[in-house]
Amino acid sequence: MASTSLSFSLLPTEFQSPRTSSKLYTPRVRSAAIRPRPITASISEKQPVPAPPPITISPSDEQPTKLPIRKIPGSYGLPYLGPIKDRQDYFYNLGRDEFFKSKIQKYGSTVFRANMPPGPFISSNPNVIVLLDGKSFPVLFDVSKVEKKDLFTGTYMPSTDLTGGYRVLSYLDPSEPNHAKLKQLLFFLLMNRRDKVIPEFHSTYTEAFEALERDLAAKGKADFSGANEQAAFNFLARAWFGKNPADTTLGSDAPTLIGKWVLFQLAPLLSLGLPKLVEEPLLRTRPLPPALVKKDYQRLYDFFHESSGFVLDEAEKLGVSREEACHNLVFATCFNSFGGMKILFPNMVKWIGRGGAKLHMQLAEEIRSVVRSNGGKVTMAGMEQMPLMKSVVYEVLRMEPPVALQYGKAKRDLIISSHEASFEVKEGEMLFGYQPFVTKDPKIFERAEEFVADRFVGEGEKMLKHVLWSNGPETENPTVGNKQCAGKDFVVLASRLLLVEFFLRYDSFDIQVGKSAIGSSVTLTSLKRASF
Repeated sequence: MASTSLSFSLLPTEFQSPRTSSKLYTPRVRSAAIRPRPITASISEKQPVPAPPPITISPSDEQPTKLPIRKIPGSYGLPYLGPIKDRQDYFYNLGRDEFFKSKIQKYGSTVFRANMPPGPFISSNPNVIVLLDGKSFPVLFDVSKVEKKDLFTGTYMPSTDLTGGYRVLSYLDPSEPNHAKLKQLLFFLLMNRRDKVIPEFHSTYTEAFEALERDLAAKGKADFSGANEQAAFNFLARAWFGKNPADTTLGSDAPTLIGKWVLFQLAPLLSLGLPKLVEEPLLRTRPLPPALVKKDYQRLYDFFHESSGFVLDEAEKLGVSREEACHNLVFATCFNSFGGMKILFPNMVKWIGRGGAKLHMQLAEEIRSVVRSNGGKVTMAGMEQMPLMKSVVYEVLRMEPPVALQYGKAKRDLIISSHEASFEVKEGEMLFGYQPFVTKDPKIFERAEEFVADRFVGEGEKMLKHVLWSNGPETENPTVGNKQCAGKDFVVLASRLLLVEFFLRYDSFDIQVGKSAIGSSVTLTSLKRASF
């Protein structure tokens, strides 16, 4: 998921299923075996096409329309005071969603000028042009028109001391030579280990489910979010590097170490729930000192250095030093991938839990029926035969895309269009999009604010082009020349596996949902074991 966006979408690689044979994994149900299609990664070597003169930006499947040119509404306010006011509204006075809603209502436009955190005194220039609709937003994916250099976290960049002194892949623009090499390396990793994904997911999440059942029996409730974090890291380590963290000096410490390390990178962009008079000077006057997490990061680095020799060998063949490659593996696995599963999986349980027992039973019936008909085996091909399960995954990605914030700097003068008007953007101006608004655009989706489990079933699949969580449309693929999350299809695969494993084991469940600095905190209050 090495895309230029503040996100936790999963790690880069593309998982597809052509019609050839592969190894099978057998769960509980026994029957005649079938041969599934293997996971493969396809990579384009093409570089971005040079940008043409200014044009109207609209979704790739639509023709530019003639709309009135309107001056971009909004103001940045007085130096220092304007950015600080917007920051106060964003974090404290209104909250993030209401901040954007109030601006839309004030200006009568989904395109406007505003300031994005952190602002003074960490960010030298917090001024952005905000894009909050599904028509203007796609310009942020077009690397021939926007630059992505050092924009992963938006208007400020954390110290490279947190990543071994290197600008890792997420901060590179595709025009930089190392971008293609590092993205190619991640494709290699996931292609090389593709046969381990399904069995290792089953193994690690079975352990997690068993732990949740014990907690539920002993305490009457169980912390899904905490159990998921441990399972997520164990899964990634075993599937991609063939190493069980419990058998190393890292033990079970990785989720805690990663949490501290990520906090030091994102602290200026977060609210930790502290009083404003404490949080503002603590988080937004200067970055937290990297030295405080240096030992934690070194433990993570050592684990990956010892476990990833085959990837580091490949890096040298590509012209990347082993040290730089290893720091990229730490970031891609711990920040991008682990961070993605930390946020996305609780969100999935939350939305499905709220869907109620009827949805749970429909998913259980569909998943178990297909697994039985495929010889009791969980396969890529079998999951393609589960339309409701697939739709639910896409609907969660639409409702709460793990890639929330997107940035891009205009490479030249542009004209961008919303549904109502066109706007002139000058070279060098920063464009910003808040994706949870974009993927709930009521001019694109019916019942846009509602979770509709079967939204993408049948004819609904045509709407997948508007599911944009991966730094690109769901209908497009990552390449070494773009910034789309190279792990787009891996994220979808892992999400499908969570639902398959869950509903092979349980009929239904109940939850409580709390707040968290990043994502949702989900507690299970009941689990009904499979009855058929």
